[in-house]
Parts: sequence; structure tokens; C-alpha cells
Amino acid sequence: MQLLHNPRCSKSREALSELNALGHSPEVRLYLENALSADEITALLAMLDIAALDLVRQKEPLWAELCQGRVLSAAEIIEHLAAHPQLIERPVLIHQGKAAIGRPFARLLTIL
Repeated sequence: MQLLHNPRCSKSREALSELNALGHSPEVRLYLENALSADEITALLAMLDIAALDLVRQKEPLWAELCQGRVLSAAEIIEHLAAHPQLIERPVLIHQGKAAIGRPFARLLTIL
């Protein structure tokens, strides 16, 4: 079990706290410091069963700066996510070949 975690994010802190309260001790990956590769993001999207754009924090000013008014392919979006991990939606829990975005936290429970 791995949690893609940003300790500065309240939702990410909540997810870690709730998982611990439920008796789970996920491996914490500080993805801003230890960024995911394009291949890892591609695999994550498959586990999440979502489109690349659905993993993007689209309200981030950086996203608008990089991509406003452009139509991007999935590969281009993945490259942006690999280069700018702050654009990845969080928190993400990976467990036994599945993944879920913890917004709201209850979504994480669906893969436990």
C-alpha cells in the first residue's frame, strides 16, 4: 500500500491520518520530492481507470500557464505531470493493483 502524499495538503494529511486510524500504515511517497516518471503515471492512470486529464489539478495556475487554450494528447498531459508533479491530484492511494484519489477520503476505502 502506497500513499502519494503532500504533507502541505490538508486532504492528503487527512487521508494519512484516517488510514492510520483504521490500522493501515501505507508507504508514504512524497511525490513532490520523489516525482513519478511518465511510465509510473501511465501505470497509475490504468489503476485509477481514468483519463490523463482527470489526474490534473486543473485549477492550479501553473496548469493554466502551461496549457490554457491548448488541446493536449494524453501523452502530452502525462509529460506535464511528470515534469510538474504539483499538478497531480492528491492524495492517491495505491493498493493491490488498484488506485483511488482521496477526494473525498471515502473513495480510498473502495480499494481497501
